[in-house]
Amino acid sequence: PALCLASSVEAVKVTQLKVGGQNVHHELKGAFTGENSAAVLKSLGADWVLVGHSERRTLFDETDELTSLKMKTSIEQGLSAMLCVGETLVERESHQTLKVVERQLEVGLSKVEALLRSSPKRISIAYEPVWAIGTGKVATPDQASEVHQSIRRWLTTTYSQEVALEVSILYGGSVKPDNAGSIAAKADVDGFLVGGASLEPATFLGLF
Repeated sequence: PALCLASSVEAVKVTQLKVGGQNVHHELKGAFTGENSAAVLKSLGADWVLVGHSERRTLFDETDELTSLKMKTSIEQGLSAMLCVGETLVERESHQTLKVVERQLEVGLSKVEALLRSSPKRISIAYEPVWAIGTGKVATPDQASEVHQSIRRWLTTTYSQEVALEVSILYGGSVKPDNAGSIAAKADVDGFLVGGASLEPATFLGLF
């Protein structure tokens, strides 16, 4: 949370851990009470920021175009950015998963293409199947891997194989100790965007 950012940066300053913000506003400055400025995040010591998280999209009606503006502002201010993509249950059941994810990638990355080509490690992708977050439904390792592989292929086709291999693709659909190992073993799963499991230390440590 933004209120804990400064203390978190202080707590990990002698480690290799990096701290990120959960959200960022697309405008650098202005009368946007309560929003998080990319410049302020950077000045407080943040290295990363989440953009397009499923809850921001579904609860706050954030569009693909808005994610592209947030990505641009974050990158221009020296932050690394994690773009979240993923489909709803209706979209999955209508076999639209890959189409939806590719659209979110295309628009979300459209304003940071130059940076993606020159410094791909500053951008990562998190696949969040919205239907598997807090619903009791769980994506299988094969379902997760299918989308991760499609993201890697899209990056290769749109940019290059070199870029695609440098961008980390994380899985963010209700990761728990009992499914983390099987998902991590699948092709093109580079890590996790952990939600609820991160709130309980013992559960979080069980992911490793």
